[in-house]
Amino acid sequence: MCETTSTPKFATGDRAILPEGASTIPIYVMGKMYEVPETLTIMKAMEFAGFRFLRGAGCRGGICGACPTVFRKAGDYKLHYGLACQTVVEPNMYLAQIPFFPANRASYDIEEMSGLADAIHALYPELFRCVSCNLCTKACPMDVDVLGYISALKQGNIEKAARLSFDCIQCGLCASRCMGEIPQYHIAQLARRVFARYIQPQAEHLKSRVTEIEAGKYDQMLDEMSGMSKDDLEKTYVDREREPDMVEPGSWMPQDRQYL
Repeated sequence: MCETTSTPKFATGDRAILPEGASTIPIYVMGKMYEVPETLTIMKAMEFAGFRFLRGAGCRGGICGACPTVFRKAGDYKLHYGLACQTVVEPNMYLAQIPFFPANRASYDIEEMSGLADAIHALYPELFRCVSCNLCTKACPMDVDVLGYISALKQGNIEKAARLSFDCIQCGLCASRCMGEIPQYHIAQLARRVFARYIQPQAEHLKSRVTEIEAGKYDQMLDEMSGMSKDDLEKTYVDREREPDMVEPGSWMPQDRQYL
């Protein structure tokens, strides 16, 4: 006589607790149908179905860009895009993950660049293959104006491109949809690096902090912490003076200011 077990009340993977009475829905992963709880994200639903993430999973918080996913909905001709760790499953969703999309990345030394806009154009001449179809922007799970920053770079406006692309998480979905075969996310990263190195005014408080570090102001503190046991480190962390939640910006200062 064989023994059976009841259906688990939680998903595998990070063991997300399901609401009582949650029903299941059909989704298709790489063409195969699975019944999964309707409350889960794509990532948790795939783990519930038995998939194990060796690649294509990172922060699980919508920041690292490791889990870009393309999917279709039943009866909808459009392709949809999202991050597997953030997008909740829908009935009859057909999905495929793209944890890595191959795209050209130029080699350069940021310290040796001159003629900044011209340098970017020389490193990525495919910029000018853009036909303004806007598929890149439509594919972005972070709602970045990809066409906007590509157009800005074509015009030589590095600051605008850096600011427009600030929320880019390097997932590569833009490049996967580009008919001009442009590696938008790599170009955006270069624009932000150039902006930070050559255009953005340097913060005075950062200069003073670097001077303090080089003068050894924090060496004793770091030596003391390096000599602590794990338990002492945990206690120090738990007992630390921390900023209250929802405090008005700029209105709170710690009582111990010796390392500020």
